[in-house]
Amino acid sequence: MSAASQRLLGRIGFARDWHKESGPVLEPGPYMSWDEHGVADPYVVRAGDFYYMYFLGQDRAARQRLGVARSRDGIQWEKLRSNPILEIGPPGAFDENGLGEPAVWEKDGFYWMLYTGRGAGEVRKLGMARSTDGIHWTKLPYVFAGASEWDSKVICDPSVAPFADERVAVWFGGGNVAKPDEGLNGQIGFGTLRMVAK
Repeated sequence: MSAASQRLLGRIGFARDWHKESGPVLEPGPYMSWDEHGVADPYVVRAGDFYYMYFLGQDRAARQRLGVARSRDGIQWEKLRSNPILEIGPPGAFDENGLGEPAVWEKDGFYWMLYTGRGAGEVRKLGMARSTDGIHWTKLPYVFAGASEWDSKVICDPSVAPFADERVAVWFGGGNVAKPDEGLNGQIGFGTLRMVAK
């Protein structure tokens, strides 16, 4: 995760030509909301006339979920009423302690998402979800864990780029120490997903 589970998160800003705008474009939610204590991990895609921003929100109990906001210009954002769009998993699930770092793409008539799930002991893996409209999401039963020593405890923070065929390029962070933030012995990995229509 980009922030430790007990730390107050921040706001999401905007930069144009590598110059920061004066204020944030996405603020934490109101008192007692699911994102009251901060927003982070933005991932923006364009769909039709809108930009959609997928982001992590943290509540006062340090629970982290995923939400979505919509914008026509990339500066004025509206959080949608469907938030949060993905909830924490049940006890024993790979994302039972929170989720974040969404990466979204469109392929074969669906929106797809890889996201980081925080499990017991801060072990992190990637989960997958699918949507027909980019707003209402269903978790899929696919969980991706590290396959080598260097990413044996943490696989997180995906970025994606679909190929013209059924493959999707995935860059991700990995580490062999399970901690919330630093000291993971972190490295960057690359892999491909093969999307098979069902």
